[in-house]
Amino acid sequence: MPTTTTTRKTRFSRRVPDHVTDELVNVLSKPETYEFNTLFGLVYDNLKLKNAVSGGEEMLRLRSYEKLQNLVSRGLCAKVGKTYRGLDGLRAAHNAAIAARSAAVVARTAAAAAARG
Repeated sequence: MPTTTTTRKTRFSRRVPDHVTDELVNVLSKPETYEFNTLFGLVYDNLKLKNAVSGGEEMLRLRSYEKLQNLVSRGLCAKVGKTYRGLDGLRAAHNAAIAARSAAVVARTAAAAAARG
């Protein structure tokens, strides 16, 4: 009697769009400087308009701060004291990251289809 094994995914893969980073990029693309609370207020309002708020305001505040620090560490956003402003290549770098992520998903899908036969 042949044995069949099932494979289970052991890693969680988030395939949904990153709305928080998208809104941070949209707000920081303007030539203005923001304190975090003001920046978060704008991001939160924009996400509420798109009905993309989930997990509560405090969780969203933490995620926003983490994403903002990620942009700062990648050199796409400048932090001066307690204020933040987007740098020139912010939108272009964000669009390139989205395109790379989409290409990787397409490549994985094609490889899985080819492996199935």
